Formats: sequence, C-alpha cells, structure tokens
Amino acid sequence: MVGRKKEAEELNELYASDRAEFVAIYGRRRVGKTYLVDQAFEGRITFRHTGLSPIETGMSGTGLLKAQLKAFHQSMLRQGMAVDHCPEDWMDAFFMLSMALQKIDDGSRQLVFLDELPWMDTPRSYFITALENFWNGWACHRANFMLIVCGSANSWILNKLVNNHGGLYGRLTYQIKLSPFTLGECEQYYESRNIDMSRYDIAQSYMIMGGIPYYMGYMKRKASMAQNIDEIFFSKGAQLRNEFDHLFASVFDNPDRVKAVVVFLSGRSAGFTRDEIASHLGISNGSTLSAILSALVASDFVIRYVPFGFSKRKAHYKLIDPFCLFYLRFIEGRDSLVEGFWLQNLASQSVITWRGLAFENVCFNHIPQIKKALGISGVSTTESAWSKRDDEGTQIDLLISRQDNVVNMCEIKFYSDIYTVDGDYHRVVMHRQALLEPYLKRGMGIRSTLITTYGLKQNKYSGVFTNVVTLDDLFSS
Repeated sequence: MVGRKKEAEELNELYASDRAEFVAIYGRRRVGKTYLVDQAFEGRITFRHTGLSPIETGMSGTGLLKAQLKAFHQSMLRQGMAVDHCPEDWMDAFFMLSMALQKIDDGSRQLVFLDELPWMDTPRSYFITALENFWNGWACHRANFMLIVCGSANSWILNKLVNNHGGLYGRLTYQIKLSPFTLGECEQYYESRNIDMSRYDIAQSYMIMGGIPYYMGYMKRKASMAQNIDEIFFSKGAQLRNEFDHLFASVFDNPDRVKAVVVFLSGRSAGFTRDEIASHLGISNGSTLSAILSALVASDFVIRYVPFGFSKRKAHYKLIDPFCLFYLRFIEGRDSLVEGFWLQNLASQSVITWRGLAFENVCFNHIPQIKKALGISGVSTTESAWSKRDDEGTQIDLLISRQDNVVNMCEIKFYSDIYTVDGDYHRVVMHRQALLEPYLKRGMGIRSTLITTYGLKQNKYSGVFTNVVTLDDLFSS
C-alpha cells in the first residue's frame, strides 16, 4: 500500500489492543480514507455501512432520513444479520446493530466500519444522540469492540466527534487525518502502476491533481503526462470535468458560499484577510465566515498564515489546493473546452505563468522536505509569503522564519534547466533582501535561498544565494 503504511500500522496496533477503540479518520474527498480501511482490514470487518449522499439521492428532510435508515437496514441484511424490521429511528437502528453483534460475538475482535458518517446525520434525526448512546451505553464496555468512522466533511468530524462537548466528549480513542500524497508518495504510486514519469512531470501532475490518489488513478501508462491531462480534463466526457462542483456539494452545507470564498482566494497568490474576504463577498465577518474558513483549512484547501512582520490580526487565508487552482485557471467559466487544449498550450505564456505560481504551492505543501534540505528539520519555524508595496511591487514567495534567529528568504523558480542568475536578477534579490532587513528582529540574519528544479549554475552572480533546494529534495521522505 503506497503512502499509507504508517496509518495502516497505527490501525493494526489499535485492532490488537485489549480495549474498546473508537477511531475517526477524516480527510478531503477522494484522498483514500475508505481504501485505507479496506486494505488495512481486508477480511476482518464484521459490519460496514456507508451513508447515502444527499446530493446523489436528491432527498432532504424526513425522506432522506427514511432512506438512510432503509439503507442501514439493508446493510445489516446483506451482511447476514437477522433483523426483522426496518429501524424507525437511529436509536432503534443502533440497538438492532448491538443485538445482532451480540448474537455473533465469539470473543474475537468485532470491527464496525461506518463510512461517510456525516451524511447519516440528517437534520432533526438525532443521529449524534443515538451514536452517543450506542458507544457510551454498550460499545465502550466491550473490550473486543472497535468502531471506525470516516467522513469527507472534516468540519463535521471535528465539531461533532473530535471537539464534541456533549456525550461524546473525550470518547474518541484515536484520530487520523489523511492528507494528500507528497511528491515522493506520488512517485511511489506511479511506480506501483508501472507508469514511467520523470520527476519534472510528476511535479506538474501534482500541480494539477494535488497528490489525490483517486485523480491520479486516471493516468494511463501509454500516454504522456500532457496527453493524460487532456484526456482527464479537456476531452469530451472528461472524467474530472465536473469534479470541482461535486467536491463542495458533497462535503459542505453551504457549497455555493464556500465555492465563492475559494474562487475569491484564487485571485491572489498571497491570499486575503478575513476583512477582505467578507467585504468582497458581502457577508458578515462573523461565525458563518469562521465556519467556512475553518472547514477549508481542515480540508487542506486553504492555509492560514500571518505575513512576516504583521500582527495576528492580519492573518491571511491562502488557497493552496492544486486541483482547485488549476480548475479555476483553465476550466471554470468556459462554456466549451477545446480537445487537446493542454498539448496545444504547453509553451503558452498562460501555462508558463501558471507553472510558476503552482510551484509556489508545491513548496508550501512540502515545508518539511525543504527544512530537511536546509538541515533545519529540528528547528521550530513559521512560514509565510511577504510583500512590500514599492515601485517594483516586491513580493517574496516564501519566508521561513526560524527560532535560531535566521530567516530563509526563498525565491521559487520552476525551470526546465539549471537556473542561471544574471545581473538583473542579482539586483532584484539584493533589493528584496534590503527591503526585508528593517522588519527583522535585532540579531536575525537572512539566508537567500533558491528553490528550483535542477539547481543553480555557478557564475559571478550565483553567490547571491546561500542555499539551493532542488526538485529532488522535495521528493525526499
């Protein structure tokens, strides 16, 4: 199993424990939560059920609740449990499940897997109350019982389970946040499928798919990376043509408002403050916006950071999800897509510009690898972008502020060859360093750092960079 060995080992350790376990696994849509459980516990799941998608059913209210209960009943029947009627409510459903499990209990570990749990919690269904009663009144007292729940609605998992202040307070025994693959894990995945790709192309595929295994599964061995992108996004009936809408409709309560925030954030690489978001979208800078931003951060779409030298009140929200950025740049709002668009535009200025911005996000998603290359893995750091409004509109792609009184001022260049610093660019780097210096605390030093694909060509200007991080460094574990 590629990229999930640590999580699989953790789950198996919990399975082997001598106590009841309640485990929550969460992560964005298509990241591989169900696959992880299936692979880790193949042949060992006592009972499993997946909630019905409100989007797919087109139902709401009482109708959706009845459909969820009917599906739960059918899951029990399908898996050989002797139940004589469809449950009337969730309290009844969990009681029926507990009685069926007791009948087949032989003392070995009983594993119940409830997938897409947030979908089961329909309005006024009292689902959480029933789940609390099931766990607190029965399951937690059975040393051989293990409950695993999954969901793509990360904010629901966090609010209702992880940070629950009611009957489930402190009841989770373990939680796993499943993140997208890193570049190194993407490489392992492609190798496992015998797809031969250079690291340069793997990086570009990451800029588009963001290390999401489900998306990467559409890549075909016999096609080039560019041909695959055309097939997946720009061909007639392209597999991921409508994924952007599904991504939010299936996970968020107010998908249109969430999408509006995402679209706005895509407009500036450095991100925006809460006040700017609220003002642009015409919404209150209150609890609703807080819930949206928290959900986006929890789902790895957005990061919250404080620009270097600013107070926490100036925290920015930056969209870092590669898939969303690619989709909004090249697909959203187009009534029709040109087949072969990607192959035809590989050398276009719009794609070249996009690569540069997209590589910045690759770096923001690989801070541990960058720190390892710099030899500062054990040093506490904060990361941010930084801009200074002057005649040149100076912006620094990435600042790594270190506890050892050093700031790595990172210039990020996605380039098809070894990068060469000329006189003009040397002047730019020195100018940026001079602008940054007044904002440093006394005693702090600057290390100008180049993050690029193939390294730096040595010449009379190359000494402007103290450190160089390459694409190979970003692929490290």
